Amino acid sequence: MNYRHAFHAGNFADVAKHLALVAALLHLRKKEKPFFVLDSHGGSGRYDLAGDAARRTGEAEAGIEKLRALRGRMDLPEVLRTYLDIVCADAGHYPGSPLIAATLLRAQDRLVAIEKHPEDAAALRAALRPFPNAKAEEADGYRRIAALLPPKERRGLVLIDPPYEAADEFQTAADALTQAWRRFATGIYMLWFPIKSKAAADAFCGEVLAAGINKALRIDIEIAPAAGTDKERLTAAGLLVVNPPYGLDGQMRAAAGILAEHMGEGTGLSVDWLAGEGG
Repeated sequence: MNYRHAFHAGNFADVAKHLALVAALLHLRKKEKPFFVLDSHGGSGRYDLAGDAARRTGEAEAGIEKLRALRGRMDLPEVLRTYLDIVCADAGHYPGSPLIAATLLRAQDRLVAIEKHPEDAAALRAALRPFPNAKAEEADGYRRIAALLPPKERRGLVLIDPPYEAADEFQTAADALTQAWRRFATGIYMLWFPIKSKAAADAFCGEVLAAGINKALRIDIEIAPAAGTDKERLTAAGLLVVNPPYGLDGQMRAAAGILAEHMGEGTGLSVDWLAGEGG
């Protein structure tokens, strides 16, 4: 299993994940106090949708390319409008999570994005260069999380979005989130995961919650398999959100109908409380 991002940039899973990320960052911006963003697996920061990796899978065609025509529509929810303004600003490219976050930073806010692959880390540094309060590090994201928490700002968001290259990476990701939460219990956490098996995904989320987390939201998105494509191609993914910002559930539900309408038959986005409000 390998979800290295260059092959999947702008796909259906990115749409849901980055929409939730934008919603959380807009919430943090409501207060003047500074906030910190930590992206543990930053990737290269910016992806060429006409490049070899993206063309090999063509996944953006069933994701962001279905939504580009909506950009500029004032009748859309604010979160969806903001997301489309950011991701459609650079024609032919799709921004990764660090670049999306950097775009929403204010002068008092801060971002650290980590990437362990040297080539991708160099590209990430270049992508973040225009943003003075955004920093890229070449390191193992799992190892760096604990060292960077709690942040001096005492407000912030941690995104854990690994490629799931290793056989034990689900366990590693779950452990990373719970250890980070113990160090910075008031932070917002987003943990992305592919869904190949509903039972395995449920068990994965259950293991995270077993650490004692008392407020968690799960956002799943799925699409219909494309005719003639590889049976192994991912068609469902989830995002576990610990300490979700107020209103995130409603914002994602409001977007669900729009995504289903424009991303095609079989597209579904579900939002469920696993613990806390509504849970």
